[in-house]
Amino acid sequence: MARITLQNVRHSYLPHPEGDDDYALKEIDHSWEDGGAYALLGPSGCGKSTLLNIVSGLLTPSEGRIRFDDKEVTELPPDKRNIAQVFQFPVIYDTMTVYDNLAFPLRNRGRDEEIVKERVSAIAEMLEVTPMLNTRAANLSPDNKQKISMGRGLVRNDVNVVMFDEPLTVIDPHLKWKLRLKLKELHHRVNATMIYVTHDQTEALTFADQVVVMDLGVIVQIGTPVELFERPAHTFVGHFIGSPGMNILPCEIRDGGAFFHGQNVALEGPLTKAGNKTEIGVRPEYVVLAPTGLEGIVRRAVDIGRHIVIEVMVGDTRISVVSDGDLPEQGETVHLQFRQDQTRLYADGWLASKARS
Repeated sequence: MARITLQNVRHSYLPHPEGDDDYALKEIDHSWEDGGAYALLGPSGCGKSTLLNIVSGLLTPSEGRIRFDDKEVTELPPDKRNIAQVFQFPVIYDTMTVYDNLAFPLRNRGRDEEIVKERVSAIAEMLEVTPMLNTRAANLSPDNKQKISMGRGLVRNDVNVVMFDEPLTVIDPHLKWKLRLKLKELHHRVNATMIYVTHDQTEALTFADQVVVMDLGVIVQIGTPVELFERPAHTFVGHFIGSPGMNILPCEIRDGGAFFHGQNVALEGPLTKAGNKTEIGVRPEYVVLAPTGLEGIVRRAVDIGRHIVIEVMVGDTRISVVSDGDLPEQGETVHLQFRQDQTRLYADGWLASKARS
C-alpha cells in the first residue's frame, strides 16, 4: 500500500487553457493515507473521475505532481503504478470460469499456483461466490458479474491502491445496500487503500471513513460523514448531502446579528468573516414547529414512514422541516424555530460562524 500525494494538480482537456474556467480540475493539493477508505463525491462533471484517472495514470495532469509514498509517478503509465481499478461496468472474461477470472491478475504476474488458489479462495469467500467458482462468467447475473470484477481488483495483496469508479451503477437498487456493506467489510479485512468515486451520497457515506466532496473542479470539503452532515464548510455541501438538503436562507447582517424576514436569528456563535452574500444554513432536522417563531404557510407535507417532511413558505423562501409530529394541512399557518447550536452563517458560500466552546 502507499500514501498518495497530489501536489498542485490541475488539468484541462483544452490544448491551451487560458483561465480557471478552462480547467476540469482547478487546483488539488491532497493526500490519501495508507490503508484508508476514501470517497470522491460530487455531481456529474465536477472532476472526480478526472482526478481518479490522474491517480491511476490514465491521464497525465496538465500541471502538478503525483507521488506514491516518496516515489514520483506523474509520468508513469498505469501498469507501472501497481494499482487495481474497478470500473462502472463489469470487466471480466465471459468465456472464463469465475475461478479463472479471479486468478487472472495473479497468473498474469507469474504467481505460484498455490498462492493463486489461496488468494482466489479467500476473496471468493469474502464475496460469497465460492459456489460459483466453476461457473462460466457469461452465466452470471449483473450483480454477480460486478462482484467478480471487484474481486479481480482485490485479489492482489501487493497493490498501492484499489480504485472504484461508480462500481454499483449497473446493480439493482435492492442489491446496492448489500454490496456497499460488503465493500466496507472487505476494506476492514484486507486493509487496502481504497478510493471510491460516486455521485451518490449514500454510497459515499456508507463506504468511506473520509469523504472528499468536489464541485466545479474544486475540493470544497474533506471530512467524516458526520462532519459533512453536522458542519458543512460550504453551502454546496449542505445542499448536496442530506435528504432533504440544508435550508439556505438569505439574510442581512446588522447590529452584530443575522436577520431573516426582519427577525434576528440566533446563530451558533460569533461571525468569523464578512462577505458580499450572506446566508443562514440550518438542516431540516433542526427546524421545529413551535407555538411562536417565524411565521409561514405549509406548502405541502409528506409522510415518508420514519418521519414527515414539511415544506413551509416564509415569504418567497421555502424552508424544509423534518418532524416526528402530526401531519399539518396544506395552507395551514405554522411557526418555526431553529436549534441555535445548529444554525450557521455562510459568507459567499463559505462557513462564517464559529461554534461556541
